[in-house]
Amino acid sequence: MTVWITCLIAALNTAAPTDADPAGEARQALARATQYLTSLATHGGYLWEYTLDLKQRWGEGVATDTQVWVQPPGTPAVGLALLRAWQVTGDESIRRAAEAAGDALVWGQLECGGWDYKIDFSPQAEKQWYYRHLKGTEGLDTSKLGNRGTFDDDTSQSATSFLIALSQATGEARFREAADYALAYLLRAQYDNGGWPQWYPLGSGYSVYCTFNDAAMNDILAVLVQAWRAFAEREYLDAARRGGDFILRSQGPAPQAGWAQQYNLDLQPAWARKFEPPSWCSAVTARNIRTLVDLYLETGEARYLEPIPAATEWLKASRLADGEWARFYELGSNRPLYFTRDYRLTYDGDDCPTHYSFRGGYGVPGAIAYYEQVTEAGRQGYLRGLEAQRGRAVRPDRARQMEARVGDALAGQDEQGRWVQGDRVVMQDFLRHIRLLTEYLECHAVMEP
Repeated sequence: MTVWITCLIAALNTAAPTDADPAGEARQALARATQYLTSLATHGGYLWEYTLDLKQRWGEGVATDTQVWVQPPGTPAVGLALLRAWQVTGDESIRRAAEAAGDALVWGQLECGGWDYKIDFSPQAEKQWYYRHLKGTEGLDTSKLGNRGTFDDDTSQSATSFLIALSQATGEARFREAADYALAYLLRAQYDNGGWPQWYPLGSGYSVYCTFNDAAMNDILAVLVQAWRAFAEREYLDAARRGGDFILRSQGPAPQAGWAQQYNLDLQPAWARKFEPPSWCSAVTARNIRTLVDLYLETGEARYLEPIPAATEWLKASRLADGEWARFYELGSNRPLYFTRDYRLTYDGDDCPTHYSFRGGYGVPGAIAYYEQVTEAGRQGYLRGLEAQRGRAVRPDRARQMEARVGDALAGQDEQGRWVQGDRVVMQDFLRHIRLLTEYLECHAVMEP
């Protein structure tokens, strides 16, 4: 534990909670929230939504009481929020809950090293999934068990990222060992061209394509940089550089200097699902701009910035009249592409399916602004400013600015420690409140008496 966290805990523990002690009330609210979360947990893991009577549960789909979800906002997202809350408060009950989430992920890690969207703790699951803890089990026919991890929707990446953070914070060997095993999986899954498939070990169809969709490769690169910073093992940074090189190679030619959602092994934009055509994608392009800037800041290699001016020029030229962007732009013509409700490709966006986003902001303005801020300040100047900004984030005035939102969060928590939406507990909303209270306590600790 770092010195600043130790001092922070000491500062927070000096004041006993009273009616006039908002920090004490926030600490109590986090403790109540954690107690409620542990009552929800299945072997330490979590789902996305629960009815208040706990008779119905959901991840991305309907779930059973023996299942937990890995895909955010499931177990890794909950675990990471609890880990930060423990680091700020020093509350050992929160630490135990964070470690239990880590243990659920260790139990559900596949033999390959990655994770599927969910983990099932029922005895029948051992007849379906080749979980790593089953390795070497006598009489187990592993050839019939599922053993493919996914990079879709930040699944294997979020689990790996949380285990890295948990191993650093606790020093527990079991979390470091699982993180190392997962990182080895990421390295094995990387193609020679620097890209990654959507699933690994390889299957068939579009899952073998190099996939940017849903930030698959962007999230992998972020985890590799995190691992490099945490463990100082060069292979992680080298793999991240190769991933950056794939981004450079896969950029479309000007004037359509964007990126596609997925590429076949000939590095051509390719079909995935029936509503994901080969095309240039504004959402992917915005995320790749951010990733390239991140790689530049990490490595100091200016080559990662070189594709960005042409990409931003394409994005600005492709903006729709209402200020948004189409997700897809036709190869060659740059006309926006949409689908009808019966999945016919069209240039008309008035009657699209509603389960998928075909137009929006997609983080484009923010990505362009990020690039411009970094290039204007220069690498060292931007990093110095970032460090100063982190210091300002815990100034007393930051805590005061948050007091109204914190008050709403405290008022909205019921006596069981829940934040309720209708007849459900929604994990994404629950985590938003935990993060708010944690940040408030972090800031409040340095407020002057």
